[in-house]
Amino acid sequence: MTPQLPTGTVTFLFTDLEGSTRLWQQHPTAMGTALARHDALLGSIVDKHAGTVVKSRGEGDSIFAVFVRASDAVAAAHAIQQALLDEPWPADIPIRVRTAVHTGESELRDDDYYGAAANRCASTVASMAAAISSA
Repeated sequence: MTPQLPTGTVTFLFTDLEGSTRLWQQHPTAMGTALARHDALLGSIVDKHAGTVVKSRGEGDSIFAVFVRASDAVAAAHAIQQALLDEPWPADIPIRVRTAVHTGESELRDDDYYGAAANRCASTVASMAAAISSA
């Protein structure tokens, strides 16, 4: 059963796993295990903070979640970063995740969000990736 997704002004949380393509190429078996743990951690944190994962695997190894309250999304983003830091990842698989949060009006259509607010949040994560790549 699909949860009721909020409409109107909502807060988006996007994440992206840094260097996932390279990690998949170098450690395909271990990455499967690590990504399953990543997904479980992020999904439970989003749920705990009253959010809903709209979809996973948007751009790369990522999640796209939505929240009714901005404070819940920010708390979830913080909890995600802390949980990822605390997780005992294999030493040769550095799991680093970028997060972006943005609030605004959007259109909900076919269980997905469209509009400037969702695009801006996704673009923020992409901009972080580009900045890291060019550094």
